[in-house]
Amino acid sequence: MSTNATMEKPSVDELKAQLAKEQEAAVSYEKKLQYLLADFENLKKRTELDVQNRVNFIIDEIMLKFLSIYDDFVRAKEALAKQKVNTQGLDAILKNMNSFLTEYGVTPIVALGEIFDPKLHEAISVKEEPSLNNDTITAEIRKGYILQNRVIRPSLVEISKTTKTDLVGENNG
Repeated sequence: MSTNATMEKPSVDELKAQLAKEQEAAVSYEKKLQYLLADFENLKKRTELDVQNRVNFIIDEIMLKFLSIYDDFVRAKEALAKQKVNTQGLDAILKNMNSFLTEYGVTPIVALGEIFDPKLHEAISVKEEPSLNNDTITAEIRKGYILQNRVIRPSLVEISKTTKTDLVGENNG
């Protein structure tokens, strides 16, 4: 007899059991694959968000540096205008700078006369003003700006309090 004849052939029940076992393994591998795909998609989204946040951070930093230069030009124009010096050249530069800011979605924050919002404004002084509601912005010390719905520089403002006891630091209990 040949060696093949001595080997027993698996029974139908054994084959069914082996098939069931392999099907379980296939289902298990399929679930693992689904989890891996979900993890990959989450990683992809997280990476895209990280890259976008990094790009936004770099753009914000560049715009902040530009705004510092812009502020210097505005102060120079105001100083020269007080001295009755012709500011046409500075006016043209500021017009170009304003166009640049507008083109890239940088918009100034409206502050004067508004109610203080800590998301948009930074209060650096308080003024007693009985005729105004508490926290009304009475002066804008430095203009704030928004870039694509992100505050890149809050407005520095002075806010009102109706009475002396409302003033910061004087109402200690």
